[in-house]
Amino acid sequence: MPPDIPSDAPYFAPSRFDDADAAMARVCEIYEAGVTHLRSALQRFVTGEAVGRHVRACYPFVRVRTDTVARADSRLSYGFVSGPGIYETTLTRPDLFAEYYPEQFRLLLENHGVALEIGSSRQPIPVHFSVTEHDHIEGQLDATQRQRLRDVFDLPDLGAMDDGIANGTHEPHPGEPHPLALFTAPRVDYSLHRLRHYTGTAPEHFQNFVLFTNYQFYIDEFIRLGHTLMGGDAETHGYRAFVEPGNVISRPMGQPPLPGDELGSAPPRLPQMPAYHLVRGDRAGITMVNIGVGPANAKTITDHIAVLRPHAWIMLGHCAGLRNTQELGDYVLAHGYVREDHVLDEDLPLWVPIPPLAEVQLALEAAVADITQLSGYDLKRLMRTGTVASTDNRNWELLSSHGVASTPERRFSQSRAIALDMESATIAANGFRFRVPYGTLLCVSDKPLHGEIKLPGMANQFYRERVDQHLRIGIRAIERLREQGVDRLHSRKLRSFAEVAFQ
Repeated sequence: MPPDIPSDAPYFAPSRFDDADAAMARVCEIYEAGVTHLRSALQRFVTGEAVGRHVRACYPFVRVRTDTVARADSRLSYGFVSGPGIYETTLTRPDLFAEYYPEQFRLLLENHGVALEIGSSRQPIPVHFSVTEHDHIEGQLDATQRQRLRDVFDLPDLGAMDDGIANGTHEPHPGEPHPLALFTAPRVDYSLHRLRHYTGTAPEHFQNFVLFTNYQFYIDEFIRLGHTLMGGDAETHGYRAFVEPGNVISRPMGQPPLPGDELGSAPPRLPQMPAYHLVRGDRAGITMVNIGVGPANAKTITDHIAVLRPHAWIMLGHCAGLRNTQELGDYVLAHGYVREDHVLDEDLPLWVPIPPLAEVQLALEAAVADITQLSGYDLKRLMRTGTVASTDNRNWELLSSHGVASTPERRFSQSRAIALDMESATIAANGFRFRVPYGTLLCVSDKPLHGEIKLPGMANQFYRERVDQHLRIGIRAIERLREQGVDRLHSRKLRSFAEVAFQ
């Protein structure tokens, strides 16, 4: 091909579909044609061949048109558009969203009784997002080729992947379709690549129930549990694999490895926020992520996991108890949050309340009772429900209290907070922002206002005694949420006035 000729992937004109599976098949066809075109051109580019003046492939899109506000079932929390108009979104990775996309399509067809339009969009697929998990192209490019890459291929454009839709600030231009989903295809692809970087595991392994923790002790116990399940009782619980950073996959005892398992390799050092996955065939297993300490990490990881549209995420970690009546090892079930983390102030104003979600609250409370075998007053003595404050200042105790109008201690007292950490409010607020059901169950590990801090040796004993129980409570809560059905989780409480149709 002459180097001055543009090279575009095959164009698919919009076609109408009344069947969700047929619509999904067309999405796959468009996407595969696009990424195959980009990968082929990139491989030839690396070898020095001429690939054309500019190589481009575009994402598939889905569009729905309706002229009425009527829909089949007003009790639904998603699966319908908010009113008459044209609604559209770009789509990516149909292999990863093989169950999610058809479900959204079916709901739109059922609720509105109009055909879906599927075709090639105008949004280019950045060449970086066409590269597979095990391709390593950049190391094969010389300096001149790296400079020319931008001229020949489309690169990620941050202007195409902001969070205006999720934040409720997006306003379509005149004649522009309204959004169908919280995230555009480039925004999804960007987060999928970030997940690999931060967690050390491929997005394919992430499950629809996520546990976050701020202590490695919980991860150690989760790893032990994963290996124990793979050694004998995995099938009873429905788990088909345990995945660790580097995509190291363990299968249940007696089951042979599957093709691709051999590609996993333990990394020389753990990533910033390592993730571990108890995988089920229905993706309703459990992912656990060690987010480390601080609200910045909490926001970063939830920003990216949100594109996978999980059913729920729950924070399990340690906190400072703020009440004299609390004992080390007591549990705190958050029903409100004081947000002094500051990382979401631009995206979610502080005047927005972050409410407790009854479905998650009840599951966590029942799980504590299940695991501890306590009830009534004894359960109330072990677990207290109240407000959790999250701060971005780990050393808030050292702030001056003389001659200042307000101190953290005074604000926490005025808010009726019973516990303090650095991550929970961020995780809950991002759950609210991205319409992901959330919850928080913390364990009191010190009481700085009352002079009770962990002494050498005492900390290790405390962790050994509590971490196993706390983790089992979190897992039991997820089992309860799974058993009651995710339809009850995805309620209308997290939906805005003019909400997108996709869950």
